[in-house]
Parts: sequence; C-alpha cells; structure tokens
Amino acid sequence: MRCSTFFSLFAALLMLNGCTSTEYLLDEKLSKFKNVYNDGEAHFVDGELQLIAEKNWFFSTRKIYEDFVLEAEVMMPDTSEYSNSGIIFRGQIIETDKGKQIIGYQVDIDPSDRKWTGGLYDQGRRKWLYPIHPTRSHPDEDFVTNYLGEWTKEQGEAYSHLTWNKIKIVCKGSDIKIFINGLLTTHVKDVKDSEGVIAFQHHGSKAYREDRDKSNIVRFRNIAITSL
Repeated sequence: MRCSTFFSLFAALLMLNGCTSTEYLLDEKLSKFKNVYNDGEAHFVDGELQLIAEKNWFFSTRKIYEDFVLEAEVMMPDTSEYSNSGIIFRGQIIETDKGKQIIGYQVDIDPSDRKWTGGLYDQGRRKWLYPIHPTRSHPDEDFVTNYLGEWTKEQGEAYSHLTWNKIKIVCKGSDIKIFINGLLTTHVKDVKDSEGVIAFQHHGSKAYREDRDKSNIVRFRNIAITSL
C-alpha cells in the first residue's frame, strides 16, 4: 500500500512539474502520418504541414490517442474559392464501399461569414453537434451535455483570418473542450468515442482539381499532443 501511494504521489508531482509526455507530430518525412485517401497532397515545408486536395480529404496520424491536449496553429489561404478546414480527433478509420474513410469528432475551421471556427462537427455521422445547424444537426443519446449555451458573437470572432490561429483540443474521458486563440468555444460531454486518430482536413479545391492550382493551401504548424 505504501509503495502504491508513493508512486501515485510521484506521478502527480511529475504532472504538476510539467513532466508529461508531449509528442511533436511534424518531421521532414511526415513519418507519423499516413494518407488513407487518394484525393490530396501533404508536404512538409519550412516546418509546416501544407495540405491541398481535390475534394474533402483528411491526413491521418498512424497512432491512436485517448486522453490528451492537442495544440496546433493554422493559417487559412487567401483565396476567392470556398475554403474550409478542420482537425478530426478520436477519429475512426472505417471500410466502406468507397474505400477507407475517417469519421469522428472534428473541430471546424470556418473562415466564412458563418464564423463557426471552434465548433464541433461529427464527420460522417451526426454532423453539427455545436452550434446547432437548422438542418444538419443529428445529436443522439451519446451527446450528453453542452455546457456553453447558444453560440455567441465572441465565440464567432475568436478566429482571425489570414493570420496564424492557435487551436487547443482537450479530451479527458467524455469531457471535450476546444479553444481558439485562448477562448473556450466548445465544451461538451459526449460518450461516442474514447480514442482514435488525429487527422487534418483540406475541404477540397476546384482550382487544384481542374488546373493543379495550389493557391488554396491550408497550413498547420507547431503540432504537439500531450497525453493525459
């Protein structure tokens, strides 16, 4: 009993002193990632993960994560065509009649006039969990609680376009929090998934599909995940 108590106290002290396990996901070979689709390209350029795709596409980690703090920075492109991105977390890779797909929780990165960056989308399943979309929200019994109420102007303005934006996702058990530039934009309790992959999204570019124009590149940097 004394030995068990000692190691429990030791582990707690390590966490208090910041001695937790932090993994940095980017390297020149993108060795910690895999591409389960055929619709996009991922490149390591000047310390960044740069994505371009013909259609909605996700670039996935090889590793599965459970409880964690994920931090990253994103810059969206200066483009006249539709541009959208996101990060799937606790994602599931499934086989379908169209091949492999990634489904799961997703923090949305939305530079449109809607301003839902930092909202929670369930890719391939229940769609918008927070905020509620008038036709594209299908929460089920696994969506237990939304702690923040209605989406506010302050939440919508947390994102700043054409600059680097800081994203933080905290998953501890069924408790999920999303922060954009330090502001809490989503806090829910959901029990659908307890672990899965991390995947970075490019929503697709017509200019790239038709002309190989890469002006619609989405950029991520400083991607780190700390296990809890």
